Amino acid sequence: MNDQKEVTIYTDGACSGNPGPGGWAAIILFNDERKDICGGEENTTNNKMELKAVISGIKALKTPCRVNVYTDSTYVKNGITEWIKKWKINNWRTSKNLKVKNLELWMELDEVTTRHSINWYWIKSHAGHKYNEEADCLARREICNLKTT
Repeated sequence: MNDQKEVTIYTDGACSGNPGPGGWAAIILFNDERKDICGGEENTTNNKMELKAVISGIKALKTPCRVNVYTDSTYVKNGITEWIKKWKINNWRTSKNLKVKNLELWMELDEVTTRHSINWYWIKSHAGHKYNEEADCLARREICNLKTT
C-alpha cells in the first residue's frame, strides 16, 4: 500500500508584455487544507513564469508525495512529459540542435520532480475552472504589486 500523501497543485504564470513584468502562482491542496504561494519578476517571459509556478509548487512539498499538477501551459505540460526526455539525451538541445530555452528552469523542474510521483494535466485557461482562475488572479496580482513598488 502506498502511504504517500496525495496533493493537487494548480499553477499559472502571467506576463504584462512578453518580456515584461511577470507573476506566478501555485495553489496547493491537501485534504481540506490550501496553501497559496506566488511571486513575480520585473523582466521575464510568460513561459518562465509558468515554469516558476510549477517548480515553486512542487518545491513547497516537504515530503515525497503523489502529486496531480494542473497547468494551462502546453509548453510546461509537453515539455515535462514529452520533450525533456529527448532534450536530456541530446545534452539539452532541441531537435533543431538549438540550446533549450529556459534551460536552468527546465533542469530545476527535472530535479524537483524526482522525489515525487507526478501526474501532469493540461486544463484550458480562462474556461471557468475555479482553481485555475484563482491561480491566474494571484499571478496577475503579483504583476500589479511589481508595478506599484
